[in-house]
Amino acid sequence: MPKLISLAMMVLLVACTKLPSGVEAVQGFDKTKYLGKWYEIARLDQRFEAGLSQVTAEYSLRDDGGIQVVNRGYSAADGEWREAEGRAYFVGEESTAHLKVSFFGPFYSSYVAFELGYDEENSQSEKYQYAFVSGYNKSYLWLLARTPMVSDELISRFVNKARSLGFDTGSLLYVKHPKPLVEN
Repeated sequence: MPKLISLAMMVLLVACTKLPSGVEAVQGFDKTKYLGKWYEIARLDQRFEAGLSQVTAEYSLRDDGGIQVVNRGYSAADGEWREAEGRAYFVGEESTAHLKVSFFGPFYSSYVAFELGYDEENSQSEKYQYAFVSGYNKSYLWLLARTPMVSDELISRFVNKARSLGFDTGSLLYVKHPKPLVEN
């Protein structure tokens, strides 16, 4: 019986680091262009993010070659900020945007960037400007950007691509961020 339980746990752990059907990770990925702060623009809501606004993710290099992940969001219901720290490692080659991320001990889940790009204003930037991200199945989906607001065209592109891949785009939650202050 212990061997059966161990086998079941191994299968479960491997299943959580797979790619969703039809989703392909970006090739030619450059992790240095991904590091830094990202704003969550849209998501399929998850228990661990429920009720959070102003959600950001910060990525930095770890000493062991992995990537440090710090997710942060504001809970209006509790009147406080919540933060979760995790770590991510490439599932295969570093040139493929398929990582496994963990916020809870030895348990990892897929993190797949299936589109990365630049907006027109930052086409020569040293950093990616937006990312379409999935988890190990189609109930995990995020649109991330370097700014708290993006163009309607980018949102439309994200929704159309996600819908074509079989994600439930009708359930997307659009994350609220405070409007940036305009200096006179």
